[in-house]
Amino acid sequence: MNNAQLSRSARRLITILLLACVSAQVHAQQATSNTVATFDFSPAKPESVGFSPERLERLHALMQQVVDQKQLPGVVTILARHGKVVDYRTYGQRDTASGAPMTKDAIFRVFSMSKPVTGVAMMILYEQGKWLPTDPIAKYIPEFEHLKVFKGVDAAGNMIVEEPLHPPTMQELMSHSAGFTYGFFGSSPVDKAYQAAGVMQSKSLQEMVDKLAKLPLMYQPGTRWVYSLSMDIQGYIIEKLSGQSLPEFMQQHIFTPLGMKDTGFFVPADKRSRFVTMYHANDQGQLVTDEPGHGFGGDYSAPPTMPSGGGGLVSTAEDYFRFAQMLGNGGELGGVRILSPAAVQLMGSNHLAPNLLTGEFGIGLHTMRPGFGYGYDCAVVFDPPTASLPDGRGTFFWDGAAGTWFWVDPTNDIVFLGMIQRLIGPDYPTVEYRSRSVVYQALVNPKK
Repeated sequence: MNNAQLSRSARRLITILLLACVSAQVHAQQATSNTVATFDFSPAKPESVGFSPERLERLHALMQQVVDQKQLPGVVTILARHGKVVDYRTYGQRDTASGAPMTKDAIFRVFSMSKPVTGVAMMILYEQGKWLPTDPIAKYIPEFEHLKVFKGVDAAGNMIVEEPLHPPTMQELMSHSAGFTYGFFGSSPVDKAYQAAGVMQSKSLQEMVDKLAKLPLMYQPGTRWVYSLSMDIQGYIIEKLSGQSLPEFMQQHIFTPLGMKDTGFFVPADKRSRFVTMYHANDQGQLVTDEPGHGFGGDYSAPPTMPSGGGGLVSTAEDYFRFAQMLGNGGELGGVRILSPAAVQLMGSNHLAPNLLTGEFGIGLHTMRPGFGYGYDCAVVFDPPTASLPDGRGTFFWDGAAGTWFWVDPTNDIVFLGMIQRLIGPDYPTVEYRSRSVVYQALVNPKK
């Protein structure tokens, strides 16, 4: 073999080796991208992470009491510290008519607890450089370029509108201060216009946006805090920026990596037996079955044509806990990273100006006030003593219309989740805030 032949052979060998290396690298990347987060739900001893087992009995007593008093049909709770589950229990029934007991794999409508999930989806795109908080919303939704602002009504009752003092921004959209509303929580002329247009009954996110483009903002951007369909608008933006449907994006970038196998926008036929019956209180204060259409949502039997980033998800206790613990870990769970710690901190920090934290604004059990504000798609306790709460500084959280709730406390490294299925209304047992007091009174050694 002459030198030329040797050279050709050497080049072929090098090429083969390079291809082999590239192939191995590709397979390694694929393996990494397909990795599913691991998490051990086996309870650790409470005292190993600073909790008193005796004092945690007060948590159990509270949950059992609201079930025994027929205020709630059933409950699932999970408490963890330092990434270790220390308390995981079920109470009561999944369905009172059949007597089916509550189970750990029960599927719940999480309603507005969909919002933080949408917030994480938005932060994933933020980390990809797809948007900035200071950007006008119209940069991503041109249909909103000429939005007007409600100013009042004339003698005939027609709405008077004016120009916005500044275009509503992405940060305002993420913090319920952009000027939008929901339509069904208030009775203002703008709320009534939302109802007349059937905004939340739209057949697609595009149809929803087209309707909103014809309606005025409820107030000048940044001047009020009004609970709104802002997270549904975010769902539309996620679709535009990613090129995927909202369910596809969440499945690929959040649910599958975190091992959230029962979370989505509908309940397939093979899982319907685990779907929890929803209840509301009648005029006598008795719990009665909430038929589809009476409260919120439909029957969740098929994928929706308008997936709601603000309230459309179903999930199990373990699935949603995986999501919450990922946030508690600064964006990572079981070897799978969803966000950076910086993105989680940005999401879980207050973004409301002091003039919005006066006690004038709120929704349900929550009032924006000194020490208690709103971040990106979640509430934030940034000064617990001022807010009269036992949480650690920087705790962020949210809940759902049927009572599901969670919180992430980065100071004490606590994650808590409660799953119930009773629509919030009169005589509603405030277990969300009462659970805080009984959890923190049990944390007797916070330095452990």
